Amino acid sequence: MTSKVTILDYGMCNLLNVARAFQVLGADVLVTDDAATAAAAERLVVPGVGAFKDSVDEVQGRGFDQVIRDYVATGRPFLGICVGMQMLFDASEEFGEHRGLGLLPGRVRGVPALTTEGAPQRVPHIGWNHLVVPEARRSWEGTFLDNCVDESPSVYFVHSFAAVPELESDRLADCIYGGHRLCAAVQRDNLMAVQFHPERSARQGLGMLQGFMQL
Repeated sequence: MTSKVTILDYGMCNLLNVARAFQVLGADVLVTDDAATAAAAERLVVPGVGAFKDSVDEVQGRGFDQVIRDYVATGRPFLGICVGMQMLFDASEEFGEHRGLGLLPGRVRGVPALTTEGAPQRVPHIGWNHLVVPEARRSWEGTFLDNCVDESPSVYFVHSFAAVPELESDRLADCIYGGHRLCAAVQRDNLMAVQFHPERSARQGLGMLQGFMQL
């Protein structure tokens, strides 16, 4: 049976690459800016690029904030990507203090400009980096990351800010940047989100999207 994936268009994200990645996997993909269509989705994906405040303003201005909250409450699979992950948290410190959707407790903070040894490091964090299992978890078994090609998959990041979940149980994957553990993915029941770009992460990313489709 073909999986149906609906991608929410709120005017702030590059949807084409995400849609193509799911299509490569054989999904029936629908891109929509209609609230009712998004609410009825079998699987809902919310990508994002750019500034946190601009993205949240567009989501709220179009009435999608309540659609996302109600959708997650149904138990159907939900995936946020990049800023689509950050918006799920309580607030962001990017260019001031801005409220998020509050689906996950925690804040979005800047990627450290210094390594743990005090040396300058590049921000934004751009490029390939390995995912590691957080200290509070034993493995990715039973999650959408369980379908990865490698035990320590390398995925593509482009970000200057990262979520800091209050609950360690919400952390699904981390990456190490300059000695710092950055939250790279979260999952709580049917709510899943990643800071990196699976649609730009070759076989590893496709494996993750395939795992999301199989839930």
